[in-house]
Amino acid sequence: MSKQTIFVVEDEMHIQQLIKYNLESNGFKVTVFDNGEDLISHAQENIPSLFILDIMLPGIDGLEVCRQLRQNVATKNIPIIMLTAKSEEFDKVLGLELGADDYITKPFSVRELLARIKALFRRINTVIEPKLDVITHADITIDCTRREVYKGDRLIEMPLKEFELLKMLVLNKGKVLSREHLLDKIWGFDYYGETRTVDVHIRYLRQKIEDNDENPTFIETIRGIGYRFTDKTSSANAK
Repeated sequence: MSKQTIFVVEDEMHIQQLIKYNLESNGFKVTVFDNGEDLISHAQENIPSLFILDIMLPGIDGLEVCRQLRQNVATKNIPIIMLTAKSEEFDKVLGLELGADDYITKPFSVRELLARIKALFRRINTVIEPKLDVITHADITIDCTRREVYKGDRLIEMPLKEFELLKMLVLNKGKVLSREHLLDKIWGFDYYGETRTVDVHIRYLRQKIEDNDENPTFIETIRGIGYRFTDKTSSANAK
């Protein structure tokens, strides 16, 4: 089996060396970059298994790198871990809104970084696709084979975690799913994030599938518990 490849963009040399040495010692193939432009350029021809992006970079910052990777068809579903020296909620939330799967605040331990990487890969490798090829609900169509979502005839750009979250909600329409349950099933049982992660992804989903995300009709908030995909509109169908 070929090694899983990780692209790392980090401008601090000692952190570059720390990450590269430890990840390679654990069986990963690692390519490091000093800036986001070089990583994006290299990713046009070589697609890794995971991106690790520092936020504070010369030139374009890590958030912009994340945004561009998520807009690229070839890299939009590749997992992304953000590194940040900041702990403000704004950075964390913005990174998640742009499509990052996880974030680590510096200083971090190598053990923690490895645990998060392995959790992400384990989650990807153990996702069981439903037997259904296409799921529909009202004007929303989820193509499980192509991993595409349509609202009417319009294709909606959707990172992997958003896609999985929407699919789980629709497949369990009418059921209340707690934030903890969604974290467990979508991000993995040993995900280090907070339930705030779920709220951020739900908000972003609403902006994409609701006619009015300020007054959602599909994804209902169940205060103090979690979320429910409403079954008040036409029943979901499967093909």
